[in-house]
Amino acid sequence: MTAHIDVLSTGYADVRVASTIVLVRDAETTIVVDPGMIADRRALLRRLHELGTGPGDVTDVVFSHHHPDHTLNAALFENARFHDHWAIYKDDLWEERAADGWALSPSVRLLATPGHTKEDITTLIETEDGLVACTHLWWSVDGPELDPLATDQALLESSRAALLALGPSLIVPGHGAPFAPR
Repeated sequence: MTAHIDVLSTGYADVRVASTIVLVRDAETTIVVDPGMIADRRALLRRLHELGTGPGDVTDVVFSHHHPDHTLNAALFENARFHDHWAIYKDDLWEERAADGWALSPSVRLLATPGHTKEDITTLIETEDGLVACTHLWWSVDGPELDPLATDQALLESSRAALLALGPSLIVPGHGAPFAPR
């Protein structure tokens, strides 16, 4: 079985900032990756509705890292478990676990990819078209090559190389449209 992805909102980072928000459906699991800043929350909810999903249907939310532009709209998904680099949160439960290798569903797992922050994680999704990586290792297809906010650029480069070695067919960057890796 393989998962299906839809981009709910394509992000950007210039005068204004918004994260790229992704919906992943795999078996009984419905995941939103990086429900961060967006110009209009109603547009996000409309897009979910167009895809036959409501905020209450979302079972899991993944934060690539804890910057507000990637987390701000988490409260829209009141039934979800929330995943970050070191734990799963649900209501008043905090279950510590390392994200690296954690499987959210049969076709979705997490990968530690530090560099932008020490805590960054990538969501890896097996689809019919190959491996998709939702990640902040790239802001967009156009760069920047050197991350101006990286806590460790050398570590970011190492994480990029490790991710590319997995052979993703598509990268969904933190602030741009999906692209095929070069």
